[in-house]
Amino acid sequence: MKKMHWLAIFIALWFIPIHSTAQAKEKATGTNIRIGVLPAGKWNSITDVSGVMVGHTTIIKADSIRTGVTAILPHSGNMFQQKVPAAVYTGNGFGKLAGTTQIKELGNIESPIVLTNTLSVATAMNAVVSYTLSQKGNENVQSVNAVIGETNDGYLNDIRGRHVKELDVLGAINSVTSGKLAEGNIGAGTGTVCFGFKGGIGTASRVLPKRSGGYTVGVLVQTNFGGVLQVDGVPVGKELKKYYLQDQLNEAPDGSCMIVVATDAPLDARNLERLAKRAFMGLAKTGGIASNGSGDYVIAFSTDSTLRIPSNSTEKLTQTVLSNDAMSPLFMAAIEATEEAIINSLLAAETMKGKNGRIIEALPKEKLKEILKKYNRSIN
Repeated sequence: MKKMHWLAIFIALWFIPIHSTAQAKEKATGTNIRIGVLPAGKWNSITDVSGVMVGHTTIIKADSIRTGVTAILPHSGNMFQQKVPAAVYTGNGFGKLAGTTQIKELGNIESPIVLTNTLSVATAMNAVVSYTLSQKGNENVQSVNAVIGETNDGYLNDIRGRHVKELDVLGAINSVTSGKLAEGNIGAGTGTVCFGFKGGIGTASRVLPKRSGGYTVGVLVQTNFGGVLQVDGVPVGKELKKYYLQDQLNEAPDGSCMIVVATDAPLDARNLERLAKRAFMGLAKTGGIASNGSGDYVIAFSTDSTLRIPSNSTEKLTQTVLSNDAMSPLFMAAIEATEEAIINSLLAAETMKGKNGRIIEALPKEKLKEILKKYNRSIN
């Protein structure tokens, strides 16, 4: 009986999704890879932007379920009642980013931002609606614009099984935290593939000099795309002979990338869209090509508390935002943070075996060191 008892406990634990708060393993700034010129924030994370919190649910079951959920909250209050200015930029539109038309129309976000897999968007929308309707102060709400992004993790994950449930989404939202974040095979990045290697969740930040406002830009990515990998300008994919169109077709480029950009700079929706466009340049610097089948999107928002939009308010809003001439330093910060966040997703990811016995190897660190040394870079 005791043996059966412990076996039952083991099986039960095996099938419980993980709400992870694990620490990141490696980051580009934790090595001697120096991406860009601006300094990173304390955590080199999107959570360096004051108020931003992130939570994950990681779902690993049996031999073929490798998926999850990542939730990003711009602030800890009631998002519906205190909306934040926001914008969306579409790099390539082969995707299912829910909630975009309202963001474009009204220039704000009223819900948590949730990332998951392609076939779980509807489930995540239901969960976010439920979460919003249940919040105190939202008793009379009858319309919710849930913002849900996705990438297709079907190479490693039994995506058709639709294993993400509403409780998993709510678990990610309710487990959000600030400070240092876990990266790699976690949350929405559990089953993703990037440049033919194991992808995942990555994050990074940049802080502007005081003369440029001292603002922070933080980025979080869900990497599941391809091309020809570059690390700090070094042609790593070419050196490893693993890239798109090598031997017609060594590595498929499709899959998607979700990029979330946060800043404490006082920006309106128009300049947030301009900031989002520059983040896409960071993806290009890693060698991504935004292939035909890749859904590549950037969501950008400002956490400046003076710019929050009260729900159903008919009062005149007086807001002070940065001018166009003040944007260039923020543009550079978004490019650098996005580039590094993508590299961080690769550095933190681990080799994974998934659906149909498929194995996706992690970016080989020792070979990476040799390649970077060859090009006068180094990695610890």
